[in-house]
Amino acid sequence: MHPPHLRERAISLKSAGVPFTEIYRTLGLSRNTVAGWLYGARYKINSLPDRRCPFCSDPARPIDRPADYAYLLGIYLGDGHLLTTCRVPLLKVACDLRYPGLITEAGRAMLACGARVVGHQIRDGRDDVRSSWMHWPCLLPQHGPGKKHERAIRLTDWQRQVVGAWPGRLLRGLFHSDGCRTDNRIVRAGRTYRYPRYLFVNESADIMGICQQALDDVGVRWRMCRRNQLSVARRDDVRALDQYVGPKH
Repeated sequence: MHPPHLRERAISLKSAGVPFTEIYRTLGLSRNTVAGWLYGARYKINSLPDRRCPFCSDPARPIDRPADYAYLLGIYLGDGHLLTTCRVPLLKVACDLRYPGLITEAGRAMLACGARVVGHQIRDGRDDVRSSWMHWPCLLPQHGPGKKHERAIRLTDWQRQVVGAWPGRLLRGLFHSDGCRTDNRIVRAGRTYRYPRYLFVNESADIMGICQQALDDVGVRWRMCRRNQLSVARRDDVRALDQYVGPKH
């Protein structure tokens, strides 16, 4: 029986976004003990290291495919959900059936980041791209109960390094999930003008801040239309963002 303060410390570290591997190593406890505290008694991790997980391999290493990971992080922050109450954590990203190219790209990103199998659950006009893997919590420490905008979303140091090197790929994932490229129509002095613009909508101020920082990193100017809506409308900035995102397909 471990002292209660160790369990409380593990839960506190998880809430702060610390990767699972770092938590059990910091506490000096077995992986299964800490996994039972954080994910329930049915969640068990094989005692052998999973070489697909960069953090649980021995020795630990950087992310293998950082560009793919940056994209996966973007779509996860938008329309993704990591279910950790089942026996094996299940990552799901909800994709609109109107965009088969996006569905394919989401599946490829999961496979590139460690998934062995990607499945699909089609219902209500959407395709939930799904993958079960013990180590999704290591790669996506922002998971937690409830809606994302109701809890803090903070990137870890290693995630900031990845998205700092690949901001365009992160933006592609964010706009593929919660954004769009559309034609705006305005009427001035009786004349109608149309121009393309990008919109990004998210209720989480933290995720909106992550998007704003990535746009700053690629030199794209933006403005807030509303509390939860960001716009990129200047011609040069739309053209620049087209290089990373473009219309959904």
